[in-house]
This record gives sequence, structure tokens and C-alpha cells, in this order.
Amino acid sequence: MTERIQVGMLRDDEVEPLITLAEAIWRAHYPGIIPPEQIEYMLAQRYRPGLIRQTMARGDRWDAARAGTQLVGFAHSYQHSQSDFKLDKLYVHTDWQRHGIGGLLLDHVAMRARSRGFERLLLRVNRHNAQAIAAYLKYGFNVTTVVVENIGSGYFMDDYIMTKEMT
Repeated sequence: MTERIQVGMLRDDEVEPLITLAEAIWRAHYPGIIPPEQIEYMLAQRYRPGLIRQTMARGDRWDAARAGTQLVGFAHSYQHSQSDFKLDKLYVHTDWQRHGIGGLLLDHVAMRARSRGFERLLLRVNRHNAQAIAAYLKYGFNVTTVVVENIGSGYFMDDYIMTKEMT
């Protein structure tokens, strides 16, 4: 199925469809992992057109996975430090999961990190998100630490930091 998928930079006219896709994915995937109110709080924090365009303007990379003209997944990544490149977001529409699209997106991000000389690719994942953790382990990431962060309004992120060596 991945032969029908094209991965490339997110276009400005895809920002709103990306937000719609993120909302659908989060509302389908995160119940049972985090409370519904936290889902809505985090969507409102992270998926605003102006914020996404601002990150694009500063040089962050937003990759879009497309099946024809349909946006089916995306990844957001950027330089985190001198040696680390961060995969900040990676999501695939529930109807398109388990078809290698997440792997394609991961490969694009890892290739970019490697070609730019970064030593590690890192990410954060909710400690209760077993499906995502299993996928990241499959793609060579290792759990390196635990982070609990207050994100406001009484909500916390309870995450693993996972890393993958780029050597």
C-alpha cells in the first residue's frame, strides 16, 4: 500500500486539513490514555493554523503523507540541540495505520537528521501509549528516560523520551 503514498513537505493550503486530521486521530486514539478534556486542551495548544505556520516559517519540517490528494499522515521535526534532531509529532489516520506509512514518515525524518549530521533522533511518547511505543521500538528507538511535565490547567504529560542513534 505504501507505493500509493507520497511523502513531501506540507503545503500552506494543507495546514487546516492537517488540523482536521490531527483532531480525528487524537479523538480516536487517546481516550483511555488521557482524559477527553486533556485531549481537547492539547489539541487547542498544539494545532492552531498560526502556530503551525509559525513553526514552518522558522524552519521546522512538516512532512505530509498523501494518498493522491488525501492527507493521511504527517510528521513534525526540528533541530533540538547541536547533536539531537527531534521528532515532535507523527500521526497516521486510523484507516491508514499498519500499512507502513508511519515507517515512511520516520524514514524521512531519520534521513534528514542523518544527512544534517545529527547524532540522535529523539521523541517523546506517552508512557501509556503501548501501540506507539511498540512501533518506535520496532524502528530502533530505545527508552532513555521518563519525563512528567505540568502543561497547565491541571494536566500533565507522562512521557518516555526515546532515542535512536544516527550512526
